[in-house]
Amino acid sequence: MQLSANDLCRLAADLKDEHGPAALDFARRAVLSFEAEGAQDRARFWFTLCVFLTDISDYGLSPNRPVTIH
Repeated sequence: MQLSANDLCRLAADLKDEHGPAALDFARRAVLSFEAEGAQDRARFWFTLCVFLTDISDYGLSPNRPVTIH
């Protein structure tokens, strides 16, 4: 299954709505945990969510607008 940047942004926004500021902490701990287990694909997924969570909270990225990744 492949997720688009828009899908990942909406997923991060849902995580933030559900868990508030703790969402970023959850995602960071998931990155560390999966890296320690050698599950690089899963670690990269959670790292990407960390990026979206940060952009949503710090820069006001809206999950309702198209996401462009450069």
